[in-house]
Amino acid sequence: MSNAFQQLTKKYALLKKGWTPQQNLFYGFFTYIVLGFLLLALPLFQKHSASLIDHLFIATSAVSTTGLVTISIFDSYNFFGQFIIMILFQLGGIGYLTFTTFMLLSTTRKMTLWHKKILATEFTLPKTIKINDFLKSVVLFTLIMEFIGALLFFSVFKSEGMPFLEALWNAVFHSISAFCTAGFSLFNTGFVDYVDHNFINAIISMLAISGSLGFIVITDFGLLIKDRSHKLSFTTKIIGYGFILLLSFGTLFFFFLEPSIANLPLNTRFLSAFFQTMSAMTTVGFNTVDFGVFTQAMMLICIFLMYIGASPSGTAGGIKITTLTAVFAIMKSRLTGSKQITFLGRIIPYERLYIATSAFIFYTIIIAIGTFLITVTNAFKFENVLFEVASALGTVGISTGLTGNLNTFGKIVIILLMFIGRLGVLTFGLAIWSKTTQTDNTISITEDIAV
Repeated sequence: MSNAFQQLTKKYALLKKGWTPQQNLFYGFFTYIVLGFLLLALPLFQKHSASLIDHLFIATSAVSTTGLVTISIFDSYNFFGQFIIMILFQLGGIGYLTFTTFMLLSTTRKMTLWHKKILATEFTLPKTIKINDFLKSVVLFTLIMEFIGALLFFSVFKSEGMPFLEALWNAVFHSISAFCTAGFSLFNTGFVDYVDHNFINAIISMLAISGSLGFIVITDFGLLIKDRSHKLSFTTKIIGYGFILLLSFGTLFFFFLEPSIANLPLNTRFLSAFFQTMSAMTTVGFNTVDFGVFTQAMMLICIFLMYIGASPSGTAGGIKITTLTAVFAIMKSRLTGSKQITFLGRIIPYERLYIATSAFIFYTIIIAIGTFLITVTNAFKFENVLFEVASALGTVGISTGLTGNLNTFGKIVIILLMFIGRLGVLTFGLAIWSKTTQTDNTISITEDIAV
C-alpha cells in the first residue's frame, strides 16, 4: 500500500513539473477548494446540514478570501468546521506554496527551480527585491500582524463580557480574516453593531490595509529600515500615492453623498464613510452599515473601488492600482499626443502595457459575462447583480443581500468568479489556454515597478 502511494506521489510530482506555473496555481488552489469542500460536507464539522452547493460555495469563498456566504458560518458549522474555514482563508491569503517554501528555506536554505517559477508567477517582484527576502517578509509579517490583531481583538471582546474561550476564538478568527482580507465573520450581522466603535474599526482597518497594500511594499520598507541606503521601488510609491488618493476621495464621496449615514453623529458618520471605502478598496469585505440601502450613485462608487482593489502581491483582489496606473498612462499619452507612454516621469515599455491592457479588458469582459448570466437566470435588480459580481471577482465579499437568495446556477457563477478572482484573470486565462510558460497578470514596468 505504501509503495503504491509512493508511486502515485512520484507520478503526481512529475505531472506538476510538466505544467506551466499558471496551471500549477490553477490546480493548486483548485485542490485547496476540493479538500475544503469535502471536509465541510462531513456532518462531523456541522451544526446543521446544508446543501452541497453551499459547502462548495463556502470553501471557494474561503480559499479565494472573498467572504461571500450563502449560509451562516456560526450557525452552520461547529468549532472544527469554523477552524477549517479559517485555515482555508489563511492559505488563500498567504498564497499557494508560500508557507511550504518558507519552511524549505528555513531548513535547507535552497529553493528548487520549480518553486521559483511558481512563486515568480504568483508574486511578480521589482528587481530590487529578492525572492528569499520577500518570502521571509510575507510569512513573518503575516504572523506578526495576525498575532497583534488577535491580542487587540481579544482585549475588546473580553472587555465587552465575552467568555474567555469565546473571546479568544473570535479574536483569532477575525484577526486572520481581516489581514487576509477574507471578510468572514462569526457574527451574523458582520460588524454592524460596531459602527461607532472606534477601536474595532481601527483594528480591522490596520489589518486590512497592512494585508492589501501588498508584501512588496512591506518588504520594501523592511529593507529600508535595515539599510538606509535602500531606495523604495517605484511600485511602492505608485501603490502608496494611488491608495491614499482613492481612499480619500471614496471617503469624501460617502461622507457627503450617502443619505443612509447622514443622520449619524458627525464622527461616526466619518468613521462609517472611511470604513466602507476602506473595506471596498482593500477587498476585506467587512461592513458596519447595510450596503443594501445605499443609493445607486454610492453603489457605483463602491463597484469602482472593488474593481480597482489595492496592490499586486498582496491579499486584495481587483485589477490593482498599478494596472489602473498603466491604463491611465496610455490614455494620458493619447490625449497629449505623446509618442512615449510615461507615468511620473518613468517610461513604460510597450510589452508591459500590453499585459496591463489585456488584464483590464479581460477583467471587464468577465464582469459583463457574469452579470449577464445571473440577470437572465435570477430576478434581481441589475445594480445589485453588478455589485455582487464585482464583489465576487474582486474577492471583496460585501453584498447587498442577494447572495443567499441566488438559485443554484447563480451560485455556480459566483463560485467561478471568486475562483478566477483569486487566481487573477490572466493567470486563469493562461492556465486554460496557454501551453508554454508565460508571465502572469502582474507585470513589471521599467526595472522596478510591478503591475
